[in-house]
Amino acid sequence: MERLWNSNYIKVMIANFSLFFAFYILTPLLPLYLSETFGATKDLIGLVLSGYTITALLFRPFSGYIVDTFNRKHVLLVCYAAFAIFFGGYLAAGSILLFTIVRTLHGGPFGALTVANSTVAIDVLPASRRNEGIGYYGLSNNVAMAIAPTVGLFVYHHTHSFELLFWLALIVAFFGLFVDATVTVKQPAARLQDKSGSLATPEQPKAHRLSLDRFFLLRGWLIGVNMVFFGFCFGVLSNYLAIYSKEQLGITSGTGTYFMLCAIGLILSRLQGGKALRKGRLTQNAAEGMVISLVGYTLFILMPNAIGYYGSALLIGLGNGHMWPAFQNMMISVAHHNERGTANSTILVSWDVGMGLGILLGGIIAELLSYSVAFWTVAVVNACGVALYFLRTQRFFIERQIKSS
Repeated sequence: MERLWNSNYIKVMIANFSLFFAFYILTPLLPLYLSETFGATKDLIGLVLSGYTITALLFRPFSGYIVDTFNRKHVLLVCYAAFAIFFGGYLAAGSILLFTIVRTLHGGPFGALTVANSTVAIDVLPASRRNEGIGYYGLSNNVAMAIAPTVGLFVYHHTHSFELLFWLALIVAFFGLFVDATVTVKQPAARLQDKSGSLATPEQPKAHRLSLDRFFLLRGWLIGVNMVFFGFCFGVLSNYLAIYSKEQLGITSGTGTYFMLCAIGLILSRLQGGKALRKGRLTQNAAEGMVISLVGYTLFILMPNAIGYYGSALLIGLGNGHMWPAFQNMMISVAHHNERGTANSTILVSWDVGMGLGILLGGIIAELLSYSVAFWTVAVVNACGVALYFLRTQRFFIERQIKSS
């Protein structure tokens, strides 16, 4: 069996962890920062924070095309450098208007970077270990997603310094850039596919026109739509958990523990699900993850106490850990070889759309009604996503799956 843990794959995973650590160390605290520093209301907070995701959403389809067209490592390093530099903008922003501009523009390099880094990860993986490798690769950003908020909250509770948090994010981002700069990437030979399905060799290139399918993988459109539902749920959870915990449950220092339990769930799910991914059981992994997540979100809102609160964290971590790599592999499995960047951008765009809607609508619902209603909405949306998968998406994927190459 080909070697999975090669040095380039490990480096790309470390860089990916750094990328998401820098991002998520700020995520649960930005609503508090905007509220305490600028006196922003709940709906304004949702509007300001959603700008980041909207910009990432706009950039990702184009970044998928760019990654598939130009030198992937060059694209990767340019995007990572821009992503890291923007953290300095938070330190300089002295008004909510300037902060909104910096935050919104920051979404651009983030969107492009996540596509470039994940596509390079696929390139350095042996074909026979790709499904399994993508699953473990996703663990790097999932663990960062869970650990970073814990670190951020710990630092804030002991220093009450948002400036220190911005500096930490800046340093970690530049570390990730340094690691990615040492990765060796072999440029794959161009394999352009015409409408008949035949492949053109480098010696016999075929002109490829710009079309919607170069920016969004139309073959996987329903998989992307399904992912929107789950992105919505995590958008509300990750951005409003700290405020909800404080205002509704009276839990002022448990958010860090919540994300740590979520991380434990993510790790356990990847260790347990790795074998299933290696055997190609994508639909099974996706189904298990969605159902477990649904139970977690439902428990969170039905039991507004410590048991429901912390129990939901473990369940949501387990569920997302199964679901995310399965959906990403499903999207890549319906794409041709020269569409990997587009496939990655499509699944990430779908997650961004859901996250953006969750952040924006979650803030509006909380302002007009309450945070409890916002999280009830999360449970309902998650249930709708599960129903869509079993009624249509699973068969949609099976009908369009392309043999691995």
